[in-house]
Amino acid sequence: MLAAAIPILFLHVHYQPGFGVGFGSTTLNAYLSDFAVLAVVLVAVWSGFRDGFGPLARGKWLWLAAGLFLLWMFVEVAYGHSRSSAYAWHTHGVTAAKFAEYALLAPALPLLIRRTRDLVLPLWSLAVWSALATFVGLAQFFGAEIFLAGTVGRRQASFLSSADFAALSGATLLVGIVAVTVPRLRLGRALAAVATVSGALGMILAGAIASVLGLATALAALVVVLVLRRELDTRRIAAVAITAAIVLVGAVAIRGSDLDAFVRFLGASPGKQAAHAVKIQTYTQRSVLAWIGYEIWKDHPVLGVGWEGSSEPANFLPYIPAATRKFPDVSPNAFPSSAPNHQYGVQNVWLQALADLGVVGLVLWVA
Repeated sequence: MLAAAIPILFLHVHYQPGFGVGFGSTTLNAYLSDFAVLAVVLVAVWSGFRDGFGPLARGKWLWLAAGLFLLWMFVEVAYGHSRSSAYAWHTHGVTAAKFAEYALLAPALPLLIRRTRDLVLPLWSLAVWSALATFVGLAQFFGAEIFLAGTVGRRQASFLSSADFAALSGATLLVGIVAVTVPRLRLGRALAAVATVSGALGMILAGAIASVLGLATALAALVVVLVLRRELDTRRIAAVAITAAIVLVGAVAIRGSDLDAFVRFLGASPGKQAAHAVKIQTYTQRSVLAWIGYEIWKDHPVLGVGWEGSSEPANFLPYIPAATRKFPDVSPNAFPSSAPNHQYGVQNVWLQALADLGVVGLVLWVA
């Protein structure tokens, strides 16, 4: 069931069948991926009743922290609705429910994967699907107008979004790395090769720098575990380090123009850049949105402004005049506005947790 669900979970909803049901001012959309999550969770519950829920015991503190965060998330939906009549609580309530739905995958996995051999089929599903996504991304890179193709020679989205393509590729690369560095798992050389090559190339094509930082974090954790278990093999780790370096160089190269623009933004003084350029520069815009999120939190430190409230015009518009004065050389299009397609939100999970959920929400998110 898990192996069958993986390709559906890593497929853009544009290519999935689904239907919508009206819910107040918004629509509750159900896609094939939602039913895949439901199927995985139901089979996991059945497995728990059949073979016991013991595998969940070791993660009890994780489940407690996650449960408290999800509870706080719904509390913040109610809080956002109570503090402002403009707060779109139907929309944000649906988003919170979807977030909680996907969170159920976490406790489902220990109930479904009880032995090492249970890993093989799901990991092969992940690796094969990643290889297909990478093949599509590579074709898009060289000009194929298929699925969600981006600019030729630039980052691609395959049949996902760029961020989800990077997530799929990063997860797959880690499978290959673990297969290489922990041979006692006996995942096989074939799986290690397919996962490593498709994952590394996919991460480069997706060009999500955040995924590279995530990879570095995961590798640091892996090294600590291997040292504690006295399973560290310097030759294998050296091969992993070379692979990680290739991914880093490739991702930086494919995002070179964005990073160059950001470096110039960081080093610029007023008047050094072309004032009010039309093009939105990714990292420059992220800096502006992060600053707005920080300012929202300073005025609402304990409870924030409600789940996803930082994307509400009523909450971010008061800070736009100050933001335009602080960032005078940033394109006006980069600033959020009340236009439906310009309500960007903070787009930084740590600062969004503060702005939306306050200090309490940030603590629960970190936990």
